[in-house]
Amino acid sequence: MEDQQKKIIIALIAYAVQRDISPELLCKLSNITISDLLDPETKLTSKQVGDVWTNAVYLSKDKLFGLHFGESLQLSALGIVGDIIKSSNTVGDAITIAASFTHLVTSAFRLEVLLTTDDFIIRFIPEAGDCHINSAARHILDLLMVFVIHELDGLMLKKLRPKSVSYGYPMDDKEEYARIMRSVPITVTPQNVIIFDRKYWDEPIITANYELQKVLVEKVSSLKKPLSETQSLQNRILGFLLENSYLGLISLDNIAANFNVSPRTLQRKLRDDGVNFQQLADEARKTLAINYLKSGSHPIKEVSYMLGYNELSAFTRTFKRWTGITPVTFQKSNVSV
Repeated sequence: MEDQQKKIIIALIAYAVQRDISPELLCKLSNITISDLLDPETKLTSKQVGDVWTNAVYLSKDKLFGLHFGESLQLSALGIVGDIIKSSNTVGDAITIAASFTHLVTSAFRLEVLLTTDDFIIRFIPEAGDCHINSAARHILDLLMVFVIHELDGLMLKKLRPKSVSYGYPMDDKEEYARIMRSVPITVTPQNVIIFDRKYWDEPIITANYELQKVLVEKVSSLKKPLSETQSLQNRILGFLLENSYLGLISLDNIAANFNVSPRTLQRKLRDDGVNFQQLADEARKTLAINYLKSGSHPIKEVSYMLGYNELSAFTRTFKRWTGITPVTFQKSNVSV
């Protein structure tokens, strides 16, 4: 079986590269090499895993690094676990499977799922005890909690909003937690818990949409350079838009928050690269539209909605500007653009 913890660390380092962190420096500080990461026979120690987290937080200067990494993480990063989850029939199936495989992803926490008449409850229980969570473990907890909420979006084609989210310790920047967790308020209780409405439990998983996600991730991969190379800011932003746009494009404000900079600073840096955010958003919409239509899994009206257009006519006009033909003509002929 694949080394799931290593896959997460590789995904973490790839995300760090998006944040303009040198992968060589991050690995050096953590006493590992990129060759170690790419060698399937080399195992990472618990200390190395913890050091990668600690150094990523330090180099990014982002106190909420784990939260932001979780917001950007893809189900495909979980390898065989992700494949099992995506083949589930319902949200309840996926959550139950995810809970049973948590030990493959991290040894810091286990998940407990409780089903009641009105709710289903997910508890994130520290293996070392509720009162003994170190800094790296807190970021891993943020990753797990936000991942549960966000990844199900891509499997359901709707935004999943919890009834409540609570942590077993005080948090920095509750507003940012509330934005990412889609829950206000975020409370402090003796346990780390997410509560969802019971109606989501039997919601069917749209496996075809997961397959579409894989196509988009492959498209993004063609834009990426190896871990040892850097990317321009515009490619990093475009990649982030493509990887995380399951239900409409992410706003400039949200991307800036994930990259731990102000919207004004992000806009200025993009201008220095000779591009603006609207141009990148337009390019991302074009790429997404073409891949959605090629997949044949979604009606044109639904594609229009997923891309954030309120009127089908507006999407049709924009698509014709991009390609010279209408979405209907494109889908019928499935031409290459």
